[in-house]
Amino acid sequence: MIRRHMKIAAAAALVTAMVAGCSSGGTTPAGQPAATGNQDAVDAALQAGGTITYWSWTPSAEEQVAAFQKEYPKVKVNYVNAGTGNDHYTKLQNAIKAGSGAPDVAQIEYQALPQFALTDSLVDLNQYGYSTFEKDYTASTWSSVKVGNGLYGLPQDSGPMALFYNKEVFDKFSLTVPKTWDEYIDVAKKLRAADPAKSITADTGDAGFTTSMIWQAGGHPFTTDGRNVKINLADPGAKKWTAKWDQLVQGKLLSGIKGWTDDWYRALGDGTIATQLAGAWFPGVLKESVAAGAGKWAVAPIPTYDGKPVTAENGGSTQSVLKQSANQPLAAAFVRWLNNGNGIKPFLDSGGFPATKADLSASSFLEAPNAYFGGVKINQVLTQAANEVAKGWTYLPYQLYANTIYGDTVGKAYLNSSALDGGLADWQKALVEYGNQQGFTVSAG
Repeated sequence: MIRRHMKIAAAAALVTAMVAGCSSGGTTPAGQPAATGNQDAVDAALQAGGTITYWSWTPSAEEQVAAFQKEYPKVKVNYVNAGTGNDHYTKLQNAIKAGSGAPDVAQIEYQALPQFALTDSLVDLNQYGYSTFEKDYTASTWSSVKVGNGLYGLPQDSGPMALFYNKEVFDKFSLTVPKTWDEYIDVAKKLRAADPAKSITADTGDAGFTTSMIWQAGGHPFTTDGRNVKINLADPGAKKWTAKWDQLVQGKLLSGIKGWTDDWYRALGDGTIATQLAGAWFPGVLKESVAAGAGKWAVAPIPTYDGKPVTAENGGSTQSVLKQSANQPLAAAFVRWLNNGNGIKPFLDSGGFPATKADLSASSFLEAPNAYFGGVKINQVLTQAANEVAKGWTYLPYQLYANTIYGDTVGKAYLNSSALDGGLADWQKALVEYGNQQGFTVSAG
């Protein structure tokens, strides 16, 4: 509990510092044209060379840096792993607030990007003509790197959600892979009746999962226009999701095993947990941490409400250029190389799931057999999902803080096996109050 409250305090301090640092020049207001330019300055910076610093936590980062320096020997990239999650963001914000010490390029998750863009801490890449790259990316990831009309990165990866299921368990109990949420609930009941020790999935309450599920249901609970924020966690999409998921929560059909624990990995390996609803990064988790599940798992499209294919993103990040950079054109060149150039290959080799349409449609990617999944070409299912992400989703401009208090609001509904709508209402109330305290104008409903 002490550690949890420390994280909440850190996130609160992070948002407070960010809002305090807001300037009128933060994001391009909606309705106004974005800055445009060309890539001449970027190309010239590559030819001139120089030194930049890059903060990232991705497994492929070191290999990417080495490949970039080999291709451009005049450029030196100092790679720093500053930590993950709030550790990374707190260090980044502290450097921004201090006015020195920030990297030239930083890895930033899509959900966190608005918090840094609104403080005028990031370079709008429209000035380098990067808006021309829109056609190269899936619509959902391109939308995720835009705040207002500003472009604050190029998408690195995508996390379209799918249904990962233990085929061995499904075969043993003659379960049919569900195509709708009603069928999914029915499978949950049949599995529990057949073996009380098994559960359809593990979910003790997770903010990222909840927002993704509301997204898939067509919800738009967060809207932002400058400092004006509206929160409606009782919109039709949210209600659609809770109407289904409540049946699992209140019916006590979910496993109480917490994610990312040793028990969770074991349960994924021995069939105690029969399915996982997750982004396209999940196969890498299974391969790295659930050796006992090799050959048992399969993938299918995520269940829907009416049988029509639609999904949501769950995870993903970009690289942004910091305004503090002394060589912004060179930093922008590195971002371009990482996510729209030769840097994509080492990222894919490390198991990353691309955001670029060309890589998603490449036969070498689509036809690649996945040994963990018994040689099945799972990228075909995941790529299809990437093209079926619901449109129009946006995160809160203080989403990181929102995630830290989720357990104290919606999490209680999971703990008490009570209706999720009550937990979402509590979450909304806390987020409205907090946002107004931090200088936003936040309304509910």
